[in-house]
Amino acid sequence: MINDKKIAHFKSELLQIEQELVEALGLAEEVNEKVELDQARFGRVSRGSALMDQAMSEAGVERDKQRLVAVRKALKRIEEEQYGFCLECDEPISEKRLEVAPETELCLDCQAYKEERLRHQE
Repeated sequence: MINDKKIAHFKSELLQIEQELVEALGLAEEVNEKVELDQARFGRVSRGSALMDQAMSEAGVERDKQRLVAVRKALKRIEEEQYGFCLECDEPISEKRLEVAPETELCLDCQAYKEERLRHQE
């Protein structure tokens, strides 16, 4: 069981991550302009490179949005005094795992099981 001091530490970490993600997403939307399809303006190679850069940027934005949702869910679990417990098996999540990813919802065993199920679905 995680003590109150550790919960406060994780809450602080989560709030910092939340702020960083909100700021990053705000900046990302300003930078993410659609690539023009005018080949007279861009050569074929540079246009392809610009499209690839745009796709990578959009993937990064999507990843940040998903992490922001996870961070906010973790903050809600703290408020509800349910933080630090696996959403699948209800066992405590290790503090080491929470230090690496304080927004995590699953213990290592349940995460591994989930990933295995996803691999078999492909």
